[in-house]
Amino acid sequence: MSINRAPATLVDAPRGLAGVVVTDTRIGDVRGNEGFYHYREYSAVELAQTRSFEDVWHLLVHGDLPDARRGAAFTAETAALRRLPEEVRAVLPAIAAASARSGPLAGMRTALSLLGAAKGFRPVYDIDADRRRQDTLVACAAVPALLTALYRLGRGLDPVEPREDLSYAANYLYMLTGCEPDPERARAVEQYLISTIDHGFNASTFTARVIASTGADVAACLVGAVGALSGPLHGGAPSRALDTLDAIGTPDRVDSWIRERVLAGERIMGFGHAVYRTEDPRSRMLRETAQRFGGPRVDFAVEVERRVEAILAELKPGRELHTNVEFYAGVVMELCGLPREMFTPTFAAARVVGWSANVLEQAQDSKIIRPAARYVGRKAPVAVPQPA
Repeated sequence: MSINRAPATLVDAPRGLAGVVVTDTRIGDVRGNEGFYHYREYSAVELAQTRSFEDVWHLLVHGDLPDARRGAAFTAETAALRRLPEEVRAVLPAIAAASARSGPLAGMRTALSLLGAAKGFRPVYDIDADRRRQDTLVACAAVPALLTALYRLGRGLDPVEPREDLSYAANYLYMLTGCEPDPERARAVEQYLISTIDHGFNASTFTARVIASTGADVAACLVGAVGALSGPLHGGAPSRALDTLDAIGTPDRVDSWIRERVLAGERIMGFGHAVYRTEDPRSRMLRETAQRFGGPRVDFAVEVERRVEAILAELKPGRELHTNVEFYAGVVMELCGLPREMFTPTFAAARVVGWSANVLEQAQDSKIIRPAARYVGRKAPVAVPQPA
């Protein structure tokens, strides 16, 4: 058993640990002042534009981009893991019913935990690197099946069995709708998934690593990450960004609607980012993806972006407030037929790969993450009063 001794002195950190470096990583980084982020040594946006989801998945868990032969082998390996164990399939209707008000992401927390138990996941502390990696592949391959089954069951529909001949993104859309998607929409969703696989030490990634530092199993780490993602300040903005477009309604209402809310101190969903001080590169790529489809909805979104940025620059001078990934992510997912309640679950279907890569990296370090807190309550000790 390791002994964690408290430091001789406490070190004050900024609220939210902003800017505090807690570990080293080889997975990727976000360079907010440049508007750039990368997975390992490659631009994440360039990867989204040129490679498949499976190739990038391989990059994160194995450390390199595969050639065509190895890429095909990895795609086949992970596709073969998509079918859920019978023990999990049998209880999905009950989970869907219990989480009907909260949605598929809440149900997935329970289902993912059950999957880990059914598959015999063991603490990462007790298994070797190959077994850890295999457990992450099993979990990541199952997540789309869990999410889509819970969504369909919640609407009185039967789950759609996965197909091994479809890509990760195309199979996700197929299991969600029951129809094989056209290649253009499948590729648009794939680019979105790739662009959101990982993004620095965000709240859910940090949560996964904290749990991994305890030596817990892969499912426990991922369930904790899903819990962090479920918070609206982290993963809930794509549908809310579309709600903004709906609330504005028409181009002639943009200025008045935005000014009223900015002057009232309200946040405009889909604008601003905790890290980027320039345009979010993911937003730029997804804008281009949306414009390939075209249509009134896309034109309206582009106009709203232009006017909101101008108004924010006028009313909040000196602050760089641009569209973030959620703004055009919502537009792209809507164009591809995804219902709004599946926007954040779709994000999770991508980010589970990034969480897994971080779990694998953290598992190599035997030091538990155990910060301190400064007590500011009533002075202790005080005598315990006797009951009257």
